Amino acid sequence: MARRRQIYEGKAKILYEGPEPNTVVQHFKDEASCQKGAKVGVITGKGVLNNRISEHLMSYLDQMNIPTHFIRRLNMREQLVRKVEIVPVGVIVRNWAAGGFAERFGMEDGEVLPRTIIEYYLKAADLDKPLITEEHIAAFGWSAPQELDEMLTMALRINDFVSGLFRGVGIKLVDLRLEFGRYWIDEQPRIILANEISPDNCRLWDVKTNERMDIDRFRKDLGSVAEGYQEVARRLGILPEGGPSDVKGPDTLQ
Repeated sequence: MARRRQIYEGKAKILYEGPEPNTVVQHFKDEASCQKGAKVGVITGKGVLNNRISEHLMSYLDQMNIPTHFIRRLNMREQLVRKVEIVPVGVIVRNWAAGGFAERFGMEDGEVLPRTIIEYYLKAADLDKPLITEEHIAAFGWSAPQELDEMLTMALRINDFVSGLFRGVGIKLVDLRLEFGRYWIDEQPRIILANEISPDNCRLWDVKTNERMDIDRFRKDLGSVAEGYQEVARRLGILPEGGPSDVKGPDTLQ
């Protein structure tokens, strides 16, 4: 691949200028971070697995006419995605109580919720992504009401599909975080899914044992973190032959 200029680097991904107009190359890293950056580490092969898992799920969403930023996988660590204007409102879909939600409401991890619950958070890493309400979103103009309705509708459809897909391979989708962006077509913005779906932003537990197969293994020092990600890919039937391998990303121009 030709040398591309880096335009962004986050905890789990690097973004490079794309080879085509209105595109970005998304490179998946092995690094992991939590506790506001106080805990960092490397999960060997995580980027490769997240790339493959997300490609697999995004391809299904495309067949369901759910618009996403995904265009195609370029190699073991990279995808070509549409360039979007990120909406600063993230959506959390919760099917079971877990993590901070369980703590806030005095519930046990894995306790059944009376119904699927939607929460919103502000995409602001320096503020630790605080939870917000529709009132906040409207007052600060972070999203138009119609956009928020579209995000909610898409989030529920994505949750229904992904829950069913994972359930079919013995995995419980406890919750997932989704982010959306405005993709401009003929000067008209269209709301599309604009982040991956992977064990980095989903809680994935074994249906029978509640064994965790996601980033919580890193957060909670449970060990065998890479093996958890590998098990998700194995059950989906997409674990690369011989396990995860590495592919160097494009060189960065300063």
